[in-house]
Amino acid sequence: MKTRVAFTTVATSLITAVIVVLIYATFFQPKTMQIKEQSKEKVELTRLNENLPAESMDFTDAAEKAVHAVVHVKVKSKANYNYNPFYEFFFGEKPNAQPEPIMGFGSGVIISPDGYIVTNNHVVDGSTEIEVVMNDRRSFTAELIGVDPSTDIALLKINATELPYMAYGNSDDLRLGQWVLAVGNPYNLTSTVTAGIVSAKARSINILGESSIESFIQTDAAVNPGNSGGALVNTHGELVGINTAIASRTGSYSGNSFAVPVNIAKKVVGDLKEFGQVQRAILGVTIQDVTQEVAKTHNIDVLKGVYINGIREGGSALEAGIKEGDVILSVNNITVNSVSELQEQISKFRPNDKVNILINRNNKEKAFEVVLRNMSGDTGIVKKDDSLSVLGASLEPVNDETKQQLGIKYGVRVTSLKSGKLMKAGVRDGFVITQINNKPVTSIEDIKEVLSKTQGGVYIEGIYSDRTVAYYAFGL
Repeated sequence: MKTRVAFTTVATSLITAVIVVLIYATFFQPKTMQIKEQSKEKVELTRLNENLPAESMDFTDAAEKAVHAVVHVKVKSKANYNYNPFYEFFFGEKPNAQPEPIMGFGSGVIISPDGYIVTNNHVVDGSTEIEVVMNDRRSFTAELIGVDPSTDIALLKINATELPYMAYGNSDDLRLGQWVLAVGNPYNLTSTVTAGIVSAKARSINILGESSIESFIQTDAAVNPGNSGGALVNTHGELVGINTAIASRTGSYSGNSFAVPVNIAKKVVGDLKEFGQVQRAILGVTIQDVTQEVAKTHNIDVLKGVYINGIREGGSALEAGIKEGDVILSVNNITVNSVSELQEQISKFRPNDKVNILINRNNKEKAFEVVLRNMSGDTGIVKKDDSLSVLGASLEPVNDETKQQLGIKYGVRVTSLKSGKLMKAGVRDGFVITQINNKPVTSIEDIKEVLSKTQGGVYIEGIYSDRTVAYYAFGL
């Protein structure tokens, strides 16, 4: 009996002890356990960081590759001079008919060993002479192969071989926060390298004008006057952009710089080399971003894609079955969530190329295969025409929205000027030609036709964006 009581007492004590330990462990030590788990987690994080390669923050290889492929571009332009016979009549002498030339500078990137160089259109616009100085101080006279004002890209060629050049990267692969280098010649300081991160993609800053393609890579790498046309480089030493602009109130770097994505530049360069002008493919739609207001107005469930608010008759989108009110979600499986992103993707293609477009229609996804067309509405390649070269201007049709804003029914816009009849007459960029020799200008072909039949004077009438009507005359 006593043995049983003793056993019961011992068992009860053991059970009580276990219960006490469990209660203590459960209610009095949770913070200690949590701290141990956190400490373990910190150890693992430290080990992960220790495994990062030291060269991940070393830009020396990329910089050394880039500086040899980036050149100094020096340009000479004629001053805009118009002879006024009244000056000679009143003052008895002619004004200085040969004013000092205008000097400018920028940067360029060698993209092939046989001397092709990409730069900005605004660096060489209006130039009469172009000199290229390499990092090893060799100097060459450059030939201007072609320009594309809508992307601010120009292509030069120098007579040289076995040159150091920069390989193309893929600007679509860039990620926010990724390190990049800007290489160029700011303030004529040759072979300058700065570093920063990708701050944003597909940025539109409205500097290239109407019908332009602005989908800039925004970085915080320091870029200043003279960097234009230089290289934006990833840490592998690959070209991912062409530095083009800065956002500044002083004209100097203040935190934001912008580059044309290399995927756009590569396509433009290919067209200029092969055809002498860019083969611009269009969908034949007018578009806008899908904002909360747009989504609410048109009963769109998600704030994604690009809204189609107009369809061009005879355009590729209409032909494929796309309708006004559809929302474009992707192009060839690349997501587009802004007007600039959509423009960037379409700009990679030529007329007659096929693209797969994913549409949100009535909140249901639908896929379309679209055959892209050119500005004239067909799928042919646009051949270079030298009949307009005497004007020294790039021209483009005026869209319906601009016609309505300016109160005109037709017209052709001057998108850029270089040495030629229009510049000498005093015409400025953005001028819309509405009449030539008293004949309406409904297309570029109208201007070509008049010029081909005229041997004497040419009289043009038109309007600027501020609705100022202007008249110019020149002789052929």
